[in-house]
Amino acid sequence: MSTKTSIPFLDTESAARKERIRQLKRGFRTFAGNKLSLVGLAMILTLVAAALLAPYIAPFPEHAGAGVYFDQASEPPSATHLMGTDTTGRDIFSRVLFGARLSLLMSGIVLSIAISIGVTLGLIAGYLGGTTNTVIMRVTDIFLAIPPTLLAMAVVAATGASLFNVMVAIAFSWWSWYARLVQGEVLSIKEDEFIESSRALGSGWVRTTFREILPNVVSPITVKATLDMGFVILVGAGLSFLGLGAQPPTPTWGAMIAQGRNYVTSFWWIAVFPGLAISFAVLGFNFIGDGLRDVLDVEVD
Repeated sequence: MSTKTSIPFLDTESAARKERIRQLKRGFRTFAGNKLSLVGLAMILTLVAAALLAPYIAPFPEHAGAGVYFDQASEPPSATHLMGTDTTGRDIFSRVLFGARLSLLMSGIVLSIAISIGVTLGLIAGYLGGTTNTVIMRVTDIFLAIPPTLLAMAVVAATGASLFNVMVAIAFSWWSWYARLVQGEVLSIKEDEFIESSRALGSGWVRTTFREILPNVVSPITVKATLDMGFVILVGAGLSFLGLGAQPPTPTWGAMIAQGRNYVTSFWWIAVFPGLAISFAVLGFNFIGDGLRDVLDVEVD
């Protein structure tokens, strides 16, 4: 007669796997139960698809460049030009699609840089404490005291107007938010038992911070990054509107609004449709961010 024997290690691992599956199902139900989150997800998927497929779905892809078509200038929305044309005859719908590619690329690169710098400094400051924490957080406070748009404008004015310089400038002004967020999270868990166990086993501070602490602060970072995607797009559009972003004929939403601002009363579509594209992107990311905040049960400033 045989008897089943269980291995405690395998039982624990199986229980942990089942718990993770339950948490994923619970999170999916929470996200799916928030209608605005689903709307936001649909909006962003549409935006990403439009950006990726822009060369194939844009009716006039050549209009994303420097062409001039005066015979089609300032035409209102129609079946041929869904969003009308600008003062040089370029199709606005095609330019909005290509502008989406630049906006998503810019926000992705900006947040990648900002998160890399901010999270690293936040981990170091929170874990080491003392003078290191004081110095890093005082520098962080200085950056937090300056509005991101103003700081980015100063950096671009000093380095020159271009898409690359705009991305660097915005990232330069954005990392401090992540440093402050992560430092606060680290301070709240650095004395927990699993951290003490890591220290007792002889792990150095680098291994402890990046192997033990970092995975536990991913949730607030994810929520904040999702919310920030829309705001970075908004700041980038503002800089382009002021002529500090990518230079013509590159199709950026902010520059397209700047071009049409003098014709709002006569050719309203030139400025209105790029503005709606910005609103669409910002709202979509905000809706998703709110949903993720409920799923992950975190609070971010």
